[in-house]
Amino acid sequence: MTVHFIAIGGSAMHNLAIALARKGSLVTGSDDAIFEPSRSRLERAGLLPAEVGWFPDKIGNDLDMVILGMHAKPDNPELLRAQDLGIRILSYPAFLYEQSQHKTRVVIGGSHGKTTITSMILHVLNYHAIPVDYMVGAQLEGFDTMVHLTEENEFIVLEGDEYLSSPIDPRPKFHLYQPNIALISGIAWDHINVFPTPEDYAEQFSLFTQSLTHGGIMVYNAEDAQVREIVDTSEAPIKKYPYTTPKCTVDNGITYLETPEGTLPLEIFGDHNLQNLEGARQVCLHMGVGETDFYQAIASFKGASKRLEQIAAGEHSLVFKDFAHAPSKVRASTAAVKAQYPNRRLIACLELHTYSSLNPVFLQEYRGSLDGADMAVVFYSPEALAIKGMEKLTTEQIKEAFQRDDLKVFTEPEVFEEFLFDNDFNQTVVLLMSSGNYGGLKLDRFQDRV
Repeated sequence: MTVHFIAIGGSAMHNLAIALARKGSLVTGSDDAIFEPSRSRLERAGLLPAEVGWFPDKIGNDLDMVILGMHAKPDNPELLRAQDLGIRILSYPAFLYEQSQHKTRVVIGGSHGKTTITSMILHVLNYHAIPVDYMVGAQLEGFDTMVHLTEENEFIVLEGDEYLSSPIDPRPKFHLYQPNIALISGIAWDHINVFPTPEDYAEQFSLFTQSLTHGGIMVYNAEDAQVREIVDTSEAPIKKYPYTTPKCTVDNGITYLETPEGTLPLEIFGDHNLQNLEGARQVCLHMGVGETDFYQAIASFKGASKRLEQIAAGEHSLVFKDFAHAPSKVRASTAAVKAQYPNRRLIACLELHTYSSLNPVFLQEYRGSLDGADMAVVFYSPEALAIKGMEKLTTEQIKEAFQRDDLKVFTEPEVFEEFLFDNDFNQTVVLLMSSGNYGGLKLDRFQDRV
């Protein structure tokens, strides 16, 4: 095939472009901004556009298909040109479905945990040299790119995002996959710009449940009341497999999982990660991986990139970076770190960075989410509000939303960074939660402090 990517620099888009090129397709692409690591990966693959920007003359009748990324706008000049010429235009989830119609599709959905669960499954399969196709949103140890497509593999494992597919396809991505095996990890309202009420958001998971193939398998977190309600009441002709948090113990900062063959030390920790592990175990069982083989492999799983990732460690201090930004994720990560290191002071820092987190209405969802921290810090950039065309926030609004009078709020990156490094990190764990970078926080400074 000859394929052009509009917005090739996206996380999933650039990985898909590389996967298609390796499969033998002729791939080109454009974007108005390409950041790391996408830039370096595209360059190594020989796919980095010569110039940044949109160029309608790249779109010609020689193209078999255009794959359109969410970053592009409906009036994108390349998109308009493709529409004028009648070239076939697909979002990347629509394309992935086309590529996997004759495979067993395994789709992992949920407001939180879907990247980690998908990563756990791929880690186990890779450990046992079981070849599968896949798409996941985080870089994994032992994997070059995060999209892999073949003609011969029986299974494809897909992270099922509930956000929209493309500027001209407003369906949530995970509605397009029609899974044979699916999982829902949890539901917590997010993406307020698209789903203005919690009911609108939850409905997407109901539709996802209905989208399974007849006789398909739904693995679901029975400890999440909303998930349980949606799956248990579904009249879709599917098989239902609930899971709950497995038993474990924590000793000297190490979590030990109780298994039929004895206790198993893990590289990960936290109730949410244990829930994720149990969900991954059940999916792997349905893919033909035995329980003993699963436990043997999962013991070496260190976590997905930026998910409670340890970035610095000293004799008496630790620093973790976490992608958490939604309220449920912030609450779970904060509680997990405090439970794992109960005798250390926890400094929890959250950057309000997404459209939802900066919305005054949605901000109320963060109430109590930082209560597990000994010191709670929030950073946000007024520039981010201006770029998104949103109204200003005040320190008082944020403190009221979090219901924490001692909450420290910063808006200037330099002031926030100096405050953070003025702390004594002895007997301390620092938890940095954000989908951004705190305005350029120098993470390498932690190496000298811990």
